[in-house]
Amino acid sequence: MSAATTLIGETRGPARRRTGVIGAGAITERIILVACLGLLGLFAVFALWPSLLTWQDPFAADRSLILAPPSLTHPLGTDEIGRDVYTRIVYGTRSTLALGVGAVLISLTLGTVAGLLAGLAPRWVSMIVMRGNDIGAAFPELLLAILIIALFGGGPVNAAIAIGIAGIPYYVRVIRAETLKIRRATFIEAAHGLGLSRTTVLVRHLAPNALRPVVVIATLGLGGATLAGAGLSFLGLGTAPPAPEWGSMLSNARSFLGLGWWAAVFPGLALTLFVASTTIVGRRIQKSLEGRR
Repeated sequence: MSAATTLIGETRGPARRRTGVIGAGAITERIILVACLGLLGLFAVFALWPSLLTWQDPFAADRSLILAPPSLTHPLGTDEIGRDVYTRIVYGTRSTLALGVGAVLISLTLGTVAGLLAGLAPRWVSMIVMRGNDIGAAFPELLLAILIIALFGGGPVNAAIAIGIAGIPYYVRVIRAETLKIRRATFIEAAHGLGLSRTTVLVRHLAPNALRPVVVIATLGLGGATLAGAGLSFLGLGTAPPAPEWGSMLSNARSFLGLGWWAAVFPGLALTLFVASTTIVGRRIQKSLEGRR
């Protein structure tokens, strides 16, 4: 065997191994993504059609089965007053996700409007919007939400509004930055050069491109907003018992961890899986958009 053939063989070997490693990593990433999409689809079914997946009443309590461990009848056990944990997780998905989705819609709407205004309006208007945005961003989201609830009262609606308002600053910063970048792009100048009106340029060209990151922000923010909503319910400021909700279930079960760990672990696991799934899917969408650019 010649030296050239040996050299070619030595260089091809590591290349093949690197290709195999990359391929295995891509396959693993795809499997994780599919699993996350499947979990999100399952949670959507939980929220929209809970009766399809359980036949029990989430409010029905059996005093003879207080903190009963997982079994065939109660696959995730029962809570401190004998209610089925699995059924309450399924029915609690709607109220839990409603807080997160409602908060994201509020943040998305108000943050988009303020971000476009800061990016397109005169400089003094932009400065006013951004200074107010900086004040809001100075507070941690959950702390700002608690402050708003302290002023206007608790409940699921006020909790969603509070979390939504607390999440506005991040949307404003991203949308404003994208707007400033897009408005200086060559195709925007070309559109103006062709004689298109400012309204046409804004609606057809600038806004759609400036709002492209909104999908990523909203997907990533959904997990955080849902987690914040569950945190408020855990503190008694969101959905109040006996209504099933993951945060309130955790709050009720924390005093019985030594007697029935399942009453707290499974609602916490559901919340963790949802937040992790939305984060992974959001990161994947972000990579796809960056690749297109």
